[in-house]
Amino acid sequence: MNIQPVILSGGAGTRLWPLSRELFPKQLHAPFGGESTLLQHTVMRLRGLDEHQVLPPILVCNEEHRFLVAEQMRQIETDMNGLLLEPTGKNTAPALTLAALHVNAAVGDQVMLVMSADHVIRDVAAFQGVVCEGAARASAGDTVTFGVTPTFAATGYGYIERSSSVAASGVCAVAGFVEKPDEDKARQFFEDPNYLWNSGIFMMTSAVWLEQIKRLREDIYDVCLEAYEKGSSDGLFQRVDKVTFDACPSDSIDYAVMEHLVSDATIDDDSKLLVIPMDAGWSDVGGWSNLQEEAPHDENGNAIQGDVLTYKVKDSLLLSSHRLVAGVGIENLIVVETADAVLVANKDDAQDVKYIVEQLKLQSRSEHQTHKRVHRPWGDYEGIDIGERYQVKRITVKPGASLSLQMHHHRAEHWIVVNGAARVTRGDDVFLLSENESTYIPVGVKHRLENPGQVPLEIIEVQSGSYLGEDDIVRFDDVYGR
Repeated sequence: MNIQPVILSGGAGTRLWPLSRELFPKQLHAPFGGESTLLQHTVMRLRGLDEHQVLPPILVCNEEHRFLVAEQMRQIETDMNGLLLEPTGKNTAPALTLAALHVNAAVGDQVMLVMSADHVIRDVAAFQGVVCEGAARASAGDTVTFGVTPTFAATGYGYIERSSSVAASGVCAVAGFVEKPDEDKARQFFEDPNYLWNSGIFMMTSAVWLEQIKRLREDIYDVCLEAYEKGSSDGLFQRVDKVTFDACPSDSIDYAVMEHLVSDATIDDDSKLLVIPMDAGWSDVGGWSNLQEEAPHDENGNAIQGDVLTYKVKDSLLLSSHRLVAGVGIENLIVVETADAVLVANKDDAQDVKYIVEQLKLQSRSEHQTHKRVHRPWGDYEGIDIGERYQVKRITVKPGASLSLQMHHHRAEHWIVVNGAARVTRGDDVFLLSENESTYIPVGVKHRLENPGQVPLEIIEVQSGSYLGEDDIVRFDDVYGR
């Protein structure tokens, strides 16, 4: 059998707010200024697996992220065997069930390597070594998980308990799963070689997963099967039926299946749940404290990125995206500056940033969902100023890209070209604008903005009217199928 990578990229990463937002989550960011994002690293660490044939990955992502994910795969010249779109997040068990159904439909029964899109693995060679071992076990019908050798008494990770019977290779049966422990339990687990961190990486054939989820959570299996069969292909994208999938129960791979396999006496004796130890520099980058540990440090234990000055600062993370950040006489702090929000937190309480995100949602504020700079399939836009009846944006359109043919009921727009050239459709007229030229789009007039050139098009858009919300868009034609 071949290895079919399945990458789950549906998370929102709320514990890394304000860097991670609902519509631009952490897996789509490059950690500490690197050239590649967490998602891209996840795909690229599969390169060089020569012992087994590795198929192009299948990705499962939120429908709202589809263009961002597709663009990131294009940037690293990676083909895909499918990009499955979840209309709503239902946790990892339904996501993997959709992926397994797609594996069987697209390439037939294969060994799936199931990974999250937002993990860090520093030792790629070690990771590839355990993947090859896991593939051999999974090909024989076993279900494989990977346990990370603990490097400290972590309270933020779940644990896998190994059975007392350990093979020379370290492979053994799983004796149990343990949720995130308190400090006393974490110290106990750290000192016991039978406990490993739960990496959330799995290997099994698509047929084995579907058999397990059908037997243990038939409600999830039935909904996913119906939603997939009622779905449709849209070029690269594989859509599932939204109405059907909305009724799917939400559950994780561990809760839905893995924990049942530990003690399930009805499971075929020839099919085992095994754990393979993995010492590959793994981290799930679940929060700011994890990111601070993974980042390069100065002589005072500080992780610093951007325009930052410090004096008497120790064991802190200071990240600046847009302006100067200065720290004086602080220790054990997280300071993160973005264009529209600043986070200051004690490292020991950094996991609680999710409660700030909950407050933002309750107050219907946009900062939990988007950055000031909002990405679109054609480019991006950034808010510059906003008032009671006006709004100013900077819009960037990629070469060869175009916005939809659209109309607004409540606002008019002025466009000023500041870089590149624009092709403008306004009513029945189509014309070109060059740098320093402008045009006016009245309320209710169909219009489209295109970039026919070879360099990015930048315009300043001034909106005016009684309502300026993004939902005041009527689309008549859109190359992106929105």
